[in-house]
Amino acid sequence: METTLERATLTAPDISCGHCVAAIKEAVGELAGVAEVGADADTKKVQVAFDPARVSLAQIEAALDEAGYPVQT
Repeated sequence: METTLERATLTAPDISCGHCVAAIKEAVGELAGVAEVGADADTKKVQVAFDPARVSLAQIEAALDEAGYPVQT
């Protein structure tokens, strides 16, 4: 059975440097069900590929908020 990943791009305005990118990758990447995570300090965007059967977008947003990078809606 193949898993279908969902992809989301989130805006996190507080991303400002490479340390922020690394912190985001660590915080979101440790969630079960997250297959890929990327962040860009220039665009303030976080890209995530995840298995919606294992982790929700709300959980990903909560992990970003907890790490200090709240998502702008």
